[in-house]
Amino acid sequence: MKHPYLEVTNQYFEKMRTTERIRIRTSKTLSDDWYLLKKTTFDYRMRDGSWKTVTRETYDRGNGATILLLSRERGTVLLTRQFRFPAYVNGSADGMLVEACAGLLDNQSPEEAIRREAEEELGVQVGEVHKVLETYMSPGSATEKLFFFVAEYDLPSSKLTGNHDEGEDIEVMELTLAEALGWIDDGRIQDAKTIILLLLAQRNDWLAGVAKE
Repeated sequence: MKHPYLEVTNQYFEKMRTTERIRIRTSKTLSDDWYLLKKTTFDYRMRDGSWKTVTRETYDRGNGATILLLSRERGTVLLTRQFRFPAYVNGSADGMLVEACAGLLDNQSPEEAIRREAEEELGVQVGEVHKVLETYMSPGSATEKLFFFVAEYDLPSSKLTGNHDEGEDIEVMELTLAEALGWIDDGRIQDAKTIILLLLAQRNDWLAGVAKE
């Protein structure tokens, strides 16, 4: 199957060949099933000017977006709770994680994609969104860049949402910011993107003022 990000990835590796510090030797596709896993051997010029040959694996699942939906009127944030199999096999007792809404861009702009995800995961139609951050969440192995947004919301139409055709079974959770921050402290929230957004909300006092780009 043709991977949707293969062309972008190939362009990226071609660009790397022209840099002064990177010389690509070989690039091999290890898996092209759900996402793209590649093994690349390249020469890297060290700070002292010497060259070292290294091999790295990169996992390409495309870029994504996440959003913290908040209500200044109610003093609350809207989060999801859903099963995550990788967390389950790595120590989470039931695999259920509390998270901010998120999803892959799927050839849309970050703004378009996060509005789609908010409606699909939370049952909320979002108008204006404010970008607050861009991060590489796992740069040692994954190519993904994540775009962070914040926006206000009205109450969702349903407590259970998600794309059931893709095996999603999402519970919508409305918490006060203080409750959500407490869940970080006691370990009930362990998802990195969610922790980042909640701490930004606390630091920037988003529930009291308008979030700025």
